[in-house]
Amino acid sequence: MEIQKIILYYGFAPISDPEAIRLWQHTLCESLNLKGRIIVSPHGINGTIGGDMSALKKYIRTTKRYPGFRKIDFKWSEGTGNDFPRLAVRVREELVAFGAPDELVVDENGVVGGGVHLRPEQVNELVEERGDEVVFFDGRNAFEAQIGKFKGAIVPDVSTTREFVDEIESGKYDHLKEKPIVTYCTGGIRCEVLSSVMINRGFKEVYQVKGGIVRYGNRFGDEGLWEGSLFTFDDRMAIDFSTKTKVIGECEKCSAPTKQFYNCANVSCHKLVLLCGKCSQDDVSRGCGHARTRYNHAEIIG
Repeated sequence: MEIQKIILYYGFAPISDPEAIRLWQHTLCESLNLKGRIIVSPHGINGTIGGDMSALKKYIRTTKRYPGFRKIDFKWSEGTGNDFPRLAVRVREELVAFGAPDELVVDENGVVGGGVHLRPEQVNELVEERGDEVVFFDGRNAFEAQIGKFKGAIVPDVSTTREFVDEIESGKYDHLKEKPIVTYCTGGIRCEVLSSVMINRGFKEVYQVKGGIVRYGNRFGDEGLWEGSLFTFDDRMAIDFSTKTKVIGECEKCSAPTKQFYNCANVSCHKLVLLCGKCSQDDVSRGCGHARTRYNHAEIIG
């Protein structure tokens, strides 16, 4: 069996006919037997797909032929061949659902007015130069940070990306507007929008980690400023960057170290629960009183 891989990527570029791009991408992936999830919007493309390494390389070469996608940074990680049950390619109003499609401006170079991109090495250099003045700002849903985050990071109290605009406008972070803010997320796409949202609301010095946590973790493993595991929106659910990753998550029932999420088997509940192996065998969830199943999320986010 050929080596299995997963690629995570996004590209911001004006797309006049998203449906045409959707059809092209769907046909391309089917011809290469690739599975995963791809979103196309008037602002660009966002995808996480897996399959044979050779097929993924062909996919990348072909996708980069589209003028607006030439500069896309494709991030690689290990796959099993069973990470995605099917292929889904959809058109949406936004690549990431911040609920502010009219606010985002893109051109052939990407997002207009977003944060300054910092390579992993530059993130460390900024912290070395500015010390405790630097604020890491998590651009993910709060539950993702339960198993991994940048050390000392601010984790906004949001359960969906749509809540970020109201969270920023709440005033609770206004005291940070003069500080250097480093936004971060899984692959970088949420920070493209979040950094723009923050700048538009008066934050003076906003950065974003180029390539996101994935790129930083691949560069520094567990020897840098990142701590714990990275939550992923696929069947892997969590990945580590070395063999000595610290488990920072705690079981919601007994507080034992864990990085495994479960959710309620009752479709009307959807409560996400972080549990250790022993407590996951119980029949009842403390939060809702329902049986649990292994967490499986259909959303695509980078």
